[in-house]
Amino acid sequence: MLSGLFRIVPPPTYLTMPCVGVDISDTSLKYLAFKPTAFEDGTREIDTWGDLTIPTGVITRGEVTDLKQLVAVLKEFKEKTGAEFVRLSLPEEKAYLFETTMKNNTPHKEVRGLLEFKLEENVPIPPREVFFDYSIMTADAKTVNVEVSVVAYPRQTIQSYYDACVEAGLRPISFEIEAQAMARAVIPRNMSGAAMLVDFGKTRTGIGIVYKGALLYTSTVDIGGEQLSQVLRKELGDKPEAELTKIKNTIGLVKGKESSVVRDALMSTISVVKDEVATRMQYWHLRSAADDSRRITAVVLCGGSANLKGRPDYFTETLGVPTIRGNVWENAFSFEETVPPIGRRYSFGYAAAIGLALKSII
Repeated sequence: MLSGLFRIVPPPTYLTMPCVGVDISDTSLKYLAFKPTAFEDGTREIDTWGDLTIPTGVITRGEVTDLKQLVAVLKEFKEKTGAEFVRLSLPEEKAYLFETTMKNNTPHKEVRGLLEFKLEENVPIPPREVFFDYSIMTADAKTVNVEVSVVAYPRQTIQSYYDACVEAGLRPISFEIEAQAMARAVIPRNMSGAAMLVDFGKTRTGIGIVYKGALLYTSTVDIGGEQLSQVLRKELGDKPEAELTKIKNTIGLVKGKESSVVRDALMSTISVVKDEVATRMQYWHLRSAADDSRRITAVVLCGGSANLKGRPDYFTETLGVPTIRGNVWENAFSFEETVPPIGRRYSFGYAAAIGLALKSII
């Protein structure tokens, strides 16, 4: 949550009530909410979920370029769901993340003031033009200094999403970087070490590193599912997108005589993503060389294009780190108690919306 926004918009007294998690990307709006009964017996049930298409050009690399059209999409969402209160994701492309330290048990009222002095050193935007929030890492009571993760956004970026919500008749409770919301959904709470979150979407791949539940690093690669479809069309002809998706999900990177053309075409693009992931992993390990507990122990795949067959095995083999597709319901409920209405193949695209919805109840 970017609580800095509440300097101009006071938080409502019902801040902790369940509301709809809304994940907005350049091409779609995905939403999900849990039923309020989650508070009563601890069993979470999905109340509403779905997705809407965002027309091309409305949002470009996370920047709202057509406010009127975004308002129209949000109004359609409100009409379909009857929602009033929402928690929204913010684009990783516009975020600035950095780590710092402060004395343990620093009074809460002093924390923001101390961090404001750090903004000039770490964010290339004047502090008066920035909204920021922070997360203090868990530490032993005897620890002298604690680590603090800070995320900052240009004021105008948040203001544009806020204005769109208000004009559509919605009340935004909080804003949160997309990768942090995903982490809340898919990263097990008792996980040791750091996890690399790879969000393979339609137009880009987001890479985040999470440690002790906090997002400490994020980056974006401009390659997604669309690029895979393009390379397949060059080899297989102008097939419908649905057919190309099926090919990616059933043949993908699997080795074999019949699949060699598909695999070779896809590998030319996926290997580039792998190299980008490897570079960031190496950077993180060099940066954290003095602390083995911060080493990446798992790569977790999610996002709407995470179903590419053979990708977890390929990443595990080439990166040397176990790679899995994330369970987006990891921190929501057990499959023994609940059967989600969203099929597994489609669920990967809802990780951020689920994480935002969970913000209300955990």
